Amino acid sequence: MSKIYFTLTGTKYYHGNEFLKPGMKLKLKKEPDNKFDKEAIVVKKEGLGEIGHVANSAHTVIGESMSAGRIYDKIGDTAKAKVVLVTPHGTICSLSKKSLIDNKHKKMEEAVDE
Repeated sequence: MSKIYFTLTGTKYYHGNEFLKPGMKLKLKKEPDNKFDKEAIVVKKEGLGEIGHVANSAHTVIGESMSAGRIYDKIGDTAKAKVVLVTPHGTICSLSKKSLIDNKHKKMEEAVDE
């Protein structure tokens, strides 16, 4: 399984991105009730709370990183990630492989229960 990268965006509306450093651990949480984006995924940092969102627009996704829409069904309600690269245009993060594996097992268990 190859690494999945995504862009953290919107940090300027929270705490900025000056505090972000490579290796920093983050938590993702789906926001199905978000009135602007039904595939919204908020990004949180322990001790700070919300720090931004997973980019979900061609204008905010950097390079070939994945949008929120592309990773939404690959994770459960929450997932773990870490910062890889901080740029003035956004922050590139990698999704934890364990988050993907846990979600895959959960989906298989749900299918068996049906």
